[in-house]
Amino acid sequence: MLLGLDSFAQHAYFATKGSIQYEKVVYTKARMRDLMAKHGGNRGMMYMGNIDEMPESSTSNFLLQFDETQTVMSPIDMGTPVKSTMTAPSITKGGRSSSGGSRGGTGGSPRNNNTGGNRMGGMMRGNNKMGDKIYVQNLKSRISEVQLQIDEKILIKDSLQQVTWRFTDEFRTIAGYECRRVNGATKDSLYLIAFYSEEIPVSAGPVLTNGLPGMILGLVIPEMHINYWATEVKFTNDGISNSWRDKKAKEMTANEFFKLLSGSIFRGRGGNESEQRRQILEQIIY
Repeated sequence: MLLGLDSFAQHAYFATKGSIQYEKVVYTKARMRDLMAKHGGNRGMMYMGNIDEMPESSTSNFLLQFDETQTVMSPIDMGTPVKSTMTAPSITKGGRSSSGGSRGGTGGSPRNNNTGGNRMGGMMRGNNKMGDKIYVQNLKSRISEVQLQIDEKILIKDSLQQVTWRFTDEFRTIAGYECRRVNGATKDSLYLIAFYSEEIPVSAGPVLTNGLPGMILGLVIPEMHINYWATEVKFTNDGISNSWRDKKAKEMTANEFFKLLSGSIFRGRGGNESEQRRQILEQIIY
């Protein structure tokens, strides 16, 4: 019996095809306060009205399908409340968990209340379809794609986002999987906190995150007041469908998309072109 158990442990099977449901929480009030402070309460932000009347947070849900070479993440409409398998504490900008950090109810039922979060500064001239983004990572070719709609369907195609990760000795259980915490920084110096599990040996995660020895089941962007937490993991033998792709979508690179927007609704945001580019691309990705 002992020999049999040892043999089983040595040949443990880790599935590489399946789907993961993520709950995205945007702390809208804190996010708006930061934006208004950054932009000095300019007219572009004033239309939001009384910030005290905004909800503390908004919640939405995404489904990420994955296999060994590709991930596709798209929004889903939850008709019934979803019970999270963990209580997600808020994490401060310094990366420390704060007591009583469930401000806004990170584990509550999804409300799809986008007041504030998806209306940031009148983004995309009020087109709410901006939130219906589809994210694709081709792990083999190292190419990412984001499909969204402004006045028309646009497909932003670029190389996969690179993040410099630093491993820690902190572990946490998410959706039933033991996950290790890592701290990361993008090339634009955006600070990320991720929790990945080697039990799902696919180097990917939500919203174009990748580069770790396992699937990212928890992602925190403190500066943007955004959290992603996996609530359910399912394995399958089915391949990933490309039915999400709109053949009429206008394809462009991230640089071309930046040029498209920088001369219009984002004019004057940030102190320089680099800051404007970062704000635009962060809004698209996260």
